[in-house]
Amino acid sequence: MQRISTNLTLFFKFFVPVFWLVFFGALVLAVFISGDELAAGLSSTRFRLGALFFYFSGLALFYFLLFPLKRVEYDDDFLYATNYFKTFRYPWHNIEDLEDSSFFLFTVVTVVLKEEGHFGQRIRFVASSRLYQSFLETHPELKKKEL
Repeated sequence: MQRISTNLTLFFKFFVPVFWLVFFGALVLAVFISGDELAAGLSSTRFRLGALFFYFSGLALFYFLLFPLKRVEYDDDFLYATNYFKTFRYPWHNIEDLEDSSFFLFTVVTVVLKEEGHFGQRIRFVASSRLYQSFLETHPELKKKEL
């Protein structure tokens, strides 16, 4: 099997959210436990609500942007997608389209399936630039749409 997603998928999917959860969770807890002197000129209630909003907005971003990321590999017969706990294979004839979008240094690719699979009808991954270009050269029929 040949990987086409970046090795940073593991970092984005697990390490960044866990760091956020622990570090900023401890910070929010400290804000709620501490007295009014931590607020630095703001009312303590407003500062606490702002810290809580910051924490939960980060968690919401991770839920919608990072948790859906998958590790993607392929061989001659199938495309494999894993969430690091379970791996599912999808035959090439079930793949309808590949949509890629560039965000700063990263290319996010969405595999659109003809029929819904275990991860839904869309599988999203962060592509390794070199490996993804090599994949497109060997499978030009899948490259239809670029966002």
